[in-house]
Amino acid sequence: MGSLPDYTQPPQQVSFSGFLFDMDGTIIDSTTAIVKHWHKTAKELGLDPVEILKTSHGRRSIDIFKIIAPHKANWEYVKEVEGQLPLLYGDDATEIPGARALIDSLIARSAPWAIVTSGTAPLVSGWLSRLSLAIPQHVVTAESVENGKPDPTCYRLGLEKLGFSDRPEDVLVLEDAPSGIKAGKAAGCKVVGLVTSHTVEQVVAAGPDWVVKDLNSVRVVEGGDGKVTVEILDALRL
Repeated sequence: MGSLPDYTQPPQQVSFSGFLFDMDGTIIDSTTAIVKHWHKTAKELGLDPVEILKTSHGRRSIDIFKIIAPHKANWEYVKEVEGQLPLLYGDDATEIPGARALIDSLIARSAPWAIVTSGTAPLVSGWLSRLSLAIPQHVVTAESVENGKPDPTCYRLGLEKLGFSDRPEDVLVLEDAPSGIKAGKAAGCKVVGLVTSHTVEQVVAAGPDWVVKDLNSVRVVEGGDGKVTVEILDALRL
C-alpha cells in the first residue's frame, strides 16, 4: 500500500439482497462515550481503564467482564451499565459519515437490513433513539448469541432473520472492527471494512472485500427484482 493508504480504486457497482450493519464505528461513533464509560466503570471496580480500552472495541462487554471482573459478568449488570451510556454521554456520540443516507436509501427501496452488534439491546435502542436514527425490524445483540465476534454465529443469525441463510453471498456486511469483519466473512458474506476505529493495516488484515474510510463511499444507485445495487467509491486499492 505504500506509505499512505491509496483510496483510488475505481467505482464498482455490486448488487445485494440484504444488508447487515454493525453499530458502533459503522453507524455511529461513540468512542468518546465508551472511553468515559470504561473510565467510570474501571474506577468503580478498582481497575485500569487504559488496559481495558486496549482490547474493548468490537467486543461484548460481558466477555470483557469475564476477564476483568468475573463477578460482574452477568446480563443484568451489563445491560444496566450499557443502558446508561446514551443517557450519560449522549452528546459525545456522532453519526458515521454517510450512515444515515445509506440506511434511508435502503428503507426507501424496502431493502431488508438489520443491525448485528456486540452491544446489548438497551445500548442499541438508546443510541438509535438519541440520534433519531432508523430502527430496523431485526436486531442481533450481544445477548442473542453465546459467543461474540469473531464467532460468525451473530451474522448467521442476522442472515436467518433476513431470510438469506442459504444465500450469504447475497448479503453485504458493513463493519469497522477486525473481529466483526472476520465474523462476516466466516458467515459467507461480502464485507465492506470501514477505517473508522482501527488502522487501515488492521482492517486490511481482517480480510474484507472492500476497505473504505466511511459510509460516504457506499451509495445506493438502483433497486429492483429483490436486489439493491450499491456503488462503492474511493475504496482502498488492495
